[in-house]
Amino acid sequence: MNSPDVCIRGAGAVGMSLALSLARQGLAVQLLASPAGLAPAAPDVRTYALNAGARDLLAALKVWDALPADAVTAVDDMVVAGDAPGAQIEFSAWQQGAEALAWIVDAAALDDALATAVRFAPHISCQTDSAVGVAGGAALTVLAEGKASASRSALGVRFERHAYGQTALAARLVSNVGHGQLARQWFGAPDVLALLPFDRPQVGHSYGLVWSLPAARAEALRDAPVAEFEAALAEATGGAAGHLRLGSERATWPLAIAQADRLCGPGWVLVGDAAHLVHPLAGQGLNLGLADVVSLSRIIAEREPWRALGDERLLRRHVRARSAPTQAMALLTDGLLHLFAQPQPLVKELRNRGLSLLNQLTSLKRVLTRHALDV
Repeated sequence: MNSPDVCIRGAGAVGMSLALSLARQGLAVQLLASPAGLAPAAPDVRTYALNAGARDLLAALKVWDALPADAVTAVDDMVVAGDAPGAQIEFSAWQQGAEALAWIVDAAALDDALATAVRFAPHISCQTDSAVGVAGGAALTVLAEGKASASRSALGVRFERHAYGQTALAARLVSNVGHGQLARQWFGAPDVLALLPFDRPQVGHSYGLVWSLPAARAEALRDAPVAEFEAALAEATGGAAGHLRLGSERATWPLAIAQADRLCGPGWVLVGDAAHLVHPLAGQGLNLGLADVVSLSRIIAEREPWRALGDERLLRRHVRARSAPTQAMALLTDGLLHLFAQPQPLVKELRNRGLSLLNQLTSLKRVLTRHALDV
């Protein structure tokens, strides 16, 4: 491909999805992966909680049905517990009139399915490239390199990053009790623990763990003997999900909230984690990135015939469309985290009462569910 219409820097889930989406419009797409992204890594133990919007995009790209059956688990119900006895809120897909509250997907399986689709897609060329910045030969360069995007920095874009002082710990767990497609989450002070029902390594009995903890505690649990780690899990969950044992390696990464001060310019635009970061407590990080893909693809498809792909006025349409939902999710996750991090007894009492009250407000729960299903 000598002169691509669009160059996408970053071959993660967001970059590959965008490449497939734009190629379906007949655009010539150059997908660039950094050499660092191709280096051998430890087994990926992450799971994604994808919403209806993300699922619909992947289905349209012919990727969803290519996922192995045990790599996808629908969430029918969810229980979110506070840090006081009886303080919890319950969500049900049946009560919300939804097919599912979310779909828990094996991160590595999704990447493999996307890579296979890209490999056989017309109009897409894949390359390894260590250069940074805006590709000179393409009408539009999309930066989808993730939170550490070098090309973003080369453009002089500031990434306003605020560290939480927390670290996410991920692993696969196996329980002696079936998960029943029920997701569980505990808000502590200051940790947040989520158990996502999953079918790997054991169908019907596995969970994806995402546990946000103070950095030192997370690193200690990552390196702790298995028995000590499982004991900490039992204490944190109170045995609500049965006896949990470790079923994989453990992985950690630091957590932050971040927003780029500019999202587009002449001939370039940021998407996914290169544009924004949110806390994983709501599981919306990849959903926001895939919603970026849907928005940018639609804006490009609907552009005037005479308008260039890299026209900044065109790209600003996408930025405006994504501004409100992205900021709303960032405020929600950040606000919840800080609310439950407060140790004062009065604050603790009020937040737990608020959870119990919200559990009785069916209409408000429906609004929250609809928002999470399609960001």
